[in-house]
Amino acid sequence: MALERTFSMIKPDATRRNLTGAITRMLEEAGLRVIASRRVWMSRREAEGFYAVHKERPFFGELVDSMSSGPTIVQVLEGENAIARNREVMGATNPANAAEDTIRKVHALSIGENSVHGSDAPETAAQEIKYWFSDTEIVG
Repeated sequence: MALERTFSMIKPDATRRNLTGAITRMLEEAGLRVIASRRVWMSRREAEGFYAVHKERPFFGELVDSMSSGPTIVQVLEGENAIARNREVMGATNPANAAEDTIRKVHALSIGENSVHGSDAPETAAQEIKYWFSDTEIVG
């Protein structure tokens, strides 16, 4: 199995509830290692840029508002099959459909306030990591 990197974000709904440590612990207990991490408060422009792929969707404005409403933790995770592992640990987008003991089942409030984001493919991971981190900030 190959060592892989992925992007992870702890969203404002979770940072407001002081869940940064609890969520990071769940990621680490799943075998993922945090190799870069930063607390940011996204501007509207940054949120629009990061979520540009959803620009034409009806929820885009609400998403941008939510993501720019408070501090967010942006992270780079590393581990065996990190992308798939992170998505497994996050659970389904809708917390009602998430498996037991996943981040979203335990911590999410709703589909919109689902506490975390994670890359869905190697190309997306590379793009999302590059959006928030320079190569010198990733110190795994």
